[in-house]
Amino acid sequence: MAHRLVSPIFVVAAPRSGEEALFDALAQASGIWHSPLDRPPFLDSLPALDPAQRGYDSHRLSAADAEGVSDEVAERLAVGLLDREGRELDRAAPDVRALASGARLALRIPFLDAAFPDARFVCVFRDPAQATSEMLEAWRSERFVSCPDLPGWDGPPWSLPLIPGWRELRGLPVEQIVVEQWRTISELMLDDLSQLGPERWAVADHARLLEDPRHELRRLCAFLDLAYDQALLSPLEAAARRDAGQTASPTPQLGSALPSAAAVAARGRELLAAPPPPPPSTTAPTQTPETTSPFRSVSTGSFAQLLRRLGSSLLISTYQTGKLICARDQNRLLNTHFREFEKPMGLAVADGRFALATRTEIWDFRNMPDVAPKLEPPGTHDACFLPRNRHTTGDILAHELAFADGELWVVATAFSCLARLDSDHSFIPEWTPPFISGLAPGDRCHLNGVAVVDDKVRYVTALGQTDEPAGWRASKATGGCIIDVPSSEIVCAGLSMPHSPRWHDGRLWVLESGRGALGTVDLDHGATEPVIELPGFTRGLAFAGDLAFVGLSQIRESSTFGDLPLTERLQERICGVWVVDVRRASVAGFLRFEDLVQEIFDVALLPGVRFPEIAEPGSTAVSTSFVLP
Repeated sequence: MAHRLVSPIFVVAAPRSGEEALFDALAQASGIWHSPLDRPPFLDSLPALDPAQRGYDSHRLSAADAEGVSDEVAERLAVGLLDREGRELDRAAPDVRALASGARLALRIPFLDAAFPDARFVCVFRDPAQATSEMLEAWRSERFVSCPDLPGWDGPPWSLPLIPGWRELRGLPVEQIVVEQWRTISELMLDDLSQLGPERWAVADHARLLEDPRHELRRLCAFLDLAYDQALLSPLEAAARRDAGQTASPTPQLGSALPSAAAVAARGRELLAAPPPPPPSTTAPTQTPETTSPFRSVSTGSFAQLLRRLGSSLLISTYQTGKLICARDQNRLLNTHFREFEKPMGLAVADGRFALATRTEIWDFRNMPDVAPKLEPPGTHDACFLPRNRHTTGDILAHELAFADGELWVVATAFSCLARLDSDHSFIPEWTPPFISGLAPGDRCHLNGVAVVDDKVRYVTALGQTDEPAGWRASKATGGCIIDVPSSEIVCAGLSMPHSPRWHDGRLWVLESGRGALGTVDLDHGATEPVIELPGFTRGLAFAGDLAFVGLSQIRESSTFGDLPLTERLQERICGVWVVDVRRASVAGFLRFEDLVQEIFDVALLPGVRFPEIAEPGSTAVSTSFVLP
């Protein structure tokens, strides 16, 4: 074996305890290799460890079972390992850090400890009422059968891990079987972990992982010697959305069986209240003090001065943190005003209104100037934008928006088309690139940006000229293009992840995001002319005279953002908004976010609006303000 497994990580839990979401999160960490979730458990592929070959005792494995098979177990764990970009394990790699999870592993901690003495374990604990409710659903669905032909078992097909003592459960209602299964696995798991040194294991509360994933992941990364990255949050945030409002009370039969698990549940809660202290870490980042806002930012004095001079404010969308930000001058200091939306993306501004694309909706905000004087503190606001309409599109990956010819246009990235909206349809497809063969979801070319010329949709950007779902990814570093919409001709190709095309001052401008550059397009020769390179992934562009407001993202080296000229040029990337004087090709000011905000999608100026309020749907401004003809 050319490689060596070093300090592998095992996520252990009773069934349906949320270990899958934590596995998905940790799999995003740098330097971690893992097996795809659809692979069978790596230990069960060894004949010597197959329960069927061991008299169907259980899925339990002891330290003695590891004798003579440790090398083979390590090899099995390494088979089919992928990194976070989906690349297979380099067999020449000397040291490999592997990640594995699964409910069966909770019964095999002594075995894993013997096979991997330097392994670290993360135990996920969930309230038994919630876990057993989902376990009961799994049994009833018969989609999680683990022992379909269990000798001597006359109950429903055995699902989830086979526990020691299963024969004593014959004839019991499935609700009691499920509770006993949870109790046995949890008790053995806690017993086994207690035999390890405190530097070898950590405990995570399922509820806290979903409620405060940032804090919990920072803590676990410190314990595991992993570098925390914002990318780790996504799987847990998705799990929190799935779980929202879905917690159900256990069935009466399940509830009556739960007292038998009370002692183990109490033991788990006690452990969560006083977990083993993590070992000191040499690689994890310094923890942010709780008194410091995770949305903190710094800016040059010129940024607020420029907004004040323009008499304007700036909208900034950051889908990664689910925030719409309004940057505005307040007493010669920059104020950043946050409003929460689900995956805010493209912005479009028209007279007295702006539109915002989110995960499944397009929001229409209108300015109600008469409301502004009534807002606190008095005399501060000069505009109040209230939500007037919300159009449900479904998750079409709406990227940029633009007002043209009196209508709102949407870049429907999932369907590789430009679209309009009406009251009867999710969206109305109006145009697709010439290389797209049909209207279907799949994000074939990553159509993303739109430019308006003389009140007509004119140019769009795409990351590839491909007709296969996600086909643009293979050549993202150099496959981008700009397309003339009326003629469907490619006017510029060979670009590195182009975004945010804009027509300004008689020229077409574009952000070549993969290079971190702002440039103009020579339409006669089909080439870009760089103006300036900036210290981040450029995306989101707005002009005011000779000033360009450019959004920057830190980006992570993932399957989407890896292997780009930008990541080769800069080890550290910055998130914020940079102001560029395009005459001098120089930076005139910046707003830099320092913690939680790491990716920007779009920026848009609100001209002539100095200090607006963006009213939320449940606010008093919305409930007490009325517009009548």
